Amino acid sequence: MARKADSTDLSDLEWEILAPLIPPAKSGGHPRTTDMREVCNAIYYHLKTGCQWDMLPGEFPPSSTVYSYYRKWQKRGIWEELNHTLRDRLREKMGRLAQPSAIAADNQSVKTTEKRGMCTALMVAN
Repeated sequence: MARKADSTDLSDLEWEILAPLIPPAKSGGHPRTTDMREVCNAIYYHLKTGCQWDMLPGEFPPSSTVYSYYRKWQKRGIWEELNHTLRDRLREKMGRLAQPSAIAADNQSVKTTEKRGMCTALMVAN
């Protein structure tokens, strides 16, 4: 029985874009039995909802499997590549350049010392 689709699931078009980027199973050994689209869906569900890995709904592959793929892909830069590819395609579909031409940055005031003027005094002394 197929699980009920979630709002965080990849669309067919998104999966069509990402599927070729998923690393193939290791050669030798047992063939891969895990549905990689469901692994991606579970990762996106986790990221969107903020749930703990072990709290993923039971319809997804085991949380240990999902987390293992996420960490491997994250360490190898694959996860970043997947997301950049989706972003680029979406921007192109919207008639924009694939790469953003501007960014928004936010800064925050940070208290550096408890005494006023301490940083200025140290900079002047050097």
